[in-house]
Amino acid sequence: MISTMQVTVFRSLYFAMAFVAACLLAPAKADAQVTAFKQAVAEAAAKDRDLANFYQANGYRGIWTGNSGKDRRRRQELFKAISSADRHGLPVARYDARGLKARMKAARSPRERGLIEVELSRTFVQLARDMQTGVLTPAQVDGDIKRVVPLRSRTSYLASFANNNPRSFFRALPPATNEYARLMKEKMRLEKLLRQGGWGQKVPAKSLKPGANGGAVVALRNRLISMGYMRRSSSQTYDAPLQKAVQLFQQDHGLNPDGVVGKGTMVEINRSVAERLQSVIVAMERERWMNKERGARHVLVNLTDFSARIVDNDRVSFQTRAVVGKNVHDRRSPEFSDVMEFLVINPTWNVPRSIAVKEYLPMMKRNPNAAGHLQLYNASGRKVSRANIDFSVFNERNFPFDIKQPPSRRNALGLVKFMFPNKYNIYLHDTPEKALFAREKRDFSHGCIRLHQPFEFAYEMLSKQERDPKTFFHAKLDTGRETVVQLEKPVPVHITYRTAFTHAKGRTQFRRDVYGRDGKIWKALSKAGVSLDGVQG
Repeated sequence: MISTMQVTVFRSLYFAMAFVAACLLAPAKADAQVTAFKQAVAEAAAKDRDLANFYQANGYRGIWTGNSGKDRRRRQELFKAISSADRHGLPVARYDARGLKARMKAARSPRERGLIEVELSRTFVQLARDMQTGVLTPAQVDGDIKRVVPLRSRTSYLASFANNNPRSFFRALPPATNEYARLMKEKMRLEKLLRQGGWGQKVPAKSLKPGANGGAVVALRNRLISMGYMRRSSSQTYDAPLQKAVQLFQQDHGLNPDGVVGKGTMVEINRSVAERLQSVIVAMERERWMNKERGARHVLVNLTDFSARIVDNDRVSFQTRAVVGKNVHDRRSPEFSDVMEFLVINPTWNVPRSIAVKEYLPMMKRNPNAAGHLQLYNASGRKVSRANIDFSVFNERNFPFDIKQPPSRRNALGLVKFMFPNKYNIYLHDTPEKALFAREKRDFSHGCIRLHQPFEFAYEMLSKQERDPKTFFHAKLDTGRETVVQLEKPVPVHITYRTAFTHAKGRTQFRRDVYGRDGKIWKALSKAGVSLDGVQG
């Protein structure tokens, strides 16, 4: 077996030999200093395949360390970008601007300039990729984040940068979405608050109701004033203005806006500026993971908000409540993007095998007639009677039947499902369990996304291809038969997870970290070197 170190040595020798061959082909009077510079570049770049490929194609010429106006502008824009990296919530120390400048200043010989040339390129590539597609690899943070990041070739960054305006290049790297711009603005606002001491004293109570008075009410009043939810007041009573402020706060944090500070509302009110800032920085990282075209029309599901939206040209055309996967290890809804191709009206529910063997098989072992609304089919696709089946002989491994539920209003998928075929078997659908949509926290499903207003969602999805989508939909529904309706223009679906997100107008919205994923992301960002500006408050 060849070790990693041996591979590195072989690669270094290969590129060094390639450089020597290039020199032999050069004119005999080649400048000795140029040769020493290029030799150093070849050796340093050989440790990194992408950098080696770039410099080999570039004839081992520098793009940073020369005295030309182009090289000076590239250096200036690189260090400007590093100095602004904190604005994007990036790990500034990773790019070591001070160390790079010191090495550049100390470089006297062509060889030393060649070595720092490659180090500048290495730093540039790291910064460019971090700024465009994020610091972290999503799946390494949490296995249920299936997001495919639109990574660019590291070599392409260098090639593009060398041939374009440096300032324009850096400006084009971060997401160009309005969401990202608003998150950056919120980040700066929270950082300023953090430096000023935050929102002040936390509310020293477990709960508070309208009519209450005393020190805890004063603390609540002062905290909501600091947050911008009410005007200055000297009232020491939980009066109507304070109740209205509480309701506004609850609306912005996905809470039931009853105007009562219960346990859940109190936890959110007492969260620090630092915690909110962490959520915003994580949201910016998540936005970089999705730095690509999302579709003029697309469906956006936010798992933490328990909502599904249809978005047209950055404007919400339709929004409905949603139920998402339960917060247990095998039922949490994954994050990914795919394309909705069709909807099924009056769907049959093909019970996933995991549900069939873990939930229904134990029931049928106890009572063969349990879950009588479900039908069993053999490997040939024929319906079989339970009367002739001894369920006691089966387990999770050898259970030979498929379980299905025919179309009906009691069907687990309701009367319509929206399909974007994917290997996770996740889709959007109706449900007969309507009462769950009244809950504040709605994680109850096996992973799929249940919609509160599935018919209205269908009308909007069909509005681009049917003159009267409602009539069309109900004509298919009234047959009682399973019907597939293809979308003439498939629609991208993005299942996201944002504990901080913005509106075009109004305050930034915050939600609870229902699966704990954002906590993991913040921990990983911190480990990478991302830090908060100021002191916690």
